[in-house]
Amino acid sequence: MGARATGLILAAAALLASAAPSPARAGAQRLESLSASVQARLQHSVADVGIARSAFGDDAGAQAWIAALSPRLAARLPDADGREEFLLTAHYEALRAGLDPLLVLGLIQVESNFRKYAVSRAGARGFMQVMPFWVRTIGAPDHNLFHLRTSLRYGCTILRHYLDLDQGDLARALARYNGSLGRRTDYPDRVMAAWQRLAVNTRQPRHGGESLSPPRAGRIPGSGLRTG
Repeated sequence: MGARATGLILAAAALLASAAPSPARAGAQRLESLSASVQARLQHSVADVGIARSAFGDDAGAQAWIAALSPRLAARLPDADGREEFLLTAHYEALRAGLDPLLVLGLIQVESNFRKYAVSRAGARGFMQVMPFWVRTIGAPDHNLFHLRTSLRYGCTILRHYLDLDQGDLARALARYNGSLGRRTDYPDRVMAAWQRLAVNTRQPRHGGESLSPPRAGRIPGSGLRTG
């Protein structure tokens, strides 16, 4: 094979390597023993039931949420219809689990950078980088962690479980979600920083137009969560 042909092959290989998706930089939730009651509660929570209603009180609230965040995610989620579906689903699943929707978006940004088919080196999958053992533990064989609603349903359920387990300590719950609890890590700080950035100029209509924003430190009012 001539030098020119070899050079072309190497160049093509480099181009393919650069185009291939890189592994997500997420950690990995750890398989922990669950009591029968907790397992049953989590199984009920991830039951694959479609969205029966909007989390917004009216169309104006939904449109305000989309208008505030859609342009900021356009580079990562180029399809406008898909981006709208993502934002409405994320909002619904977050509130369903008792979480701030912007916190969930901040976690997704750090975990997968909004990549639907992201796979970490540890094997975590999807937008919220859920480990497959959760499907075996609390789900059903046909649950696909690359499916938008399934990923968000599992991720929000797991984060809510960790918050309950850690008595509202958000930093510990985030570290547990990332599999870095007990190790020196900046993961909780990165998620909360992303949450803060997303909260700038973003109103979240809920319960008559209440606007939520992450605190800089301490306990989140009315939520039972602590940020450090």
